Amino acid sequence: MREAGTTPAESRSAAGTDTGGTGPAGPGSTRAAVSAVPRTRFAVPGRIAVGEDTASTWQTATLAGVRRETPHAATFRLAVPEWAGHLPGQHLMLRLTAEDGYVAQRHYSIASPPDDSGHIELTLDAVPDGEVSGWFHTVARPGDTIEVRGPLSGFFAWPGDRPALLLGAGSGVVPLMSMVRHHRARRLDVPLRMVVSARRPEELIYADELGDETTVVYTRGAPHGVPVGRMTAAHVAPLLAEQPAGGWEAYVCGSNGFAEHASRLLVAAGQPVDRIRIERFG
Repeated sequence: MREAGTTPAESRSAAGTDTGGTGPAGPGSTRAAVSAVPRTRFAVPGRIAVGEDTASTWQTATLAGVRRETPHAATFRLAVPEWAGHLPGQHLMLRLTAEDGYVAQRHYSIASPPDDSGHIELTLDAVPDGEVSGWFHTVARPGDTIEVRGPLSGFFAWPGDRPALLLGAGSGVVPLMSMVRHHRARRLDVPLRMVVSARRPEELIYADELGDETTVVYTRGAPHGVPVGRMTAAHVAPLLAEQPAGGWEAYVCGSNGFAEHASRLLVAAGQPVDRIRIERFG
C-alpha cells in the first residue's frame, strides 16, 4: 500500500483544509507557526516524475473568482498565466506574505482538470482558526494576489491511462474530482468509478456535478429513503467483483480514520495492496 509521505511540519492540506494559526491570514495579519517546505521526491517507483524547476519556482496567482460549494467550502479560481500544467491528483504549495514579511505556507490539492486556460481551482474548507483558509474565506477578494508553486508530487497523480477507482470523504473528494473532470473533458474510455462519503447532503462538495460514475454515502443524515451509515463492503466489493481489463488503480483521500477504513475495505474485497494510493490529511 503506497502513501504520500508527509511530516507533521508540512501541515499537509490534501484537500483544502489547513491547520494551525490563531488569527486571520493575509497581508499584514498572519500570526502563527508556518509550515516547513517539504522536500519533494521525484521518480520514485509508482510515482510520476515532476520537474524540479517547475516545482521549485514561485509564481504570482490572481484570485479571479469564488464559487460557493457548501456552507463551509468554496472554490477559489486563480489566474496563473505561467502555469506549466498538472495531472489530476497533484497539489501545489501556496504562500501568503504579510506586509511585515511574515510568511504562511500550505499545501492544497488542485480541484480543476488539466487544461490550457491559465487558471487553476482550489476548493477550501473554512477551518476554525485556520490561518490560510480563514484569509481566503473572510478577507480575499477577486484581484488579490498570492504565490503558488507546483505542481507537486506524482504519487497521487492519475494520468488517465488506467482504470481508476476513487474513494473519498469530505473534502477528500477534491483531488478525485479533478480526475473525474479530466475523464469527462477528454472523454476517456478507461473505466472510472467514485464512492464519496459526506455527513449530510448539504455538506456534499460538488453535489451538482456528480454523475452516474459516483455513489454517495451519507453518514449522519440523508434524503428520505436513503440509508445512513459508514462506507461498507457493500459499496466497494461489487466494484472489485467485476474488474476491468488490467484491474483498478485505487485512489483514497480523506482523514486518517477514513483512509484506514477505506483501504481495509479495498484489501478485503481483493484489491492488490500495491495498487492502492492514499492521500490523507488532518
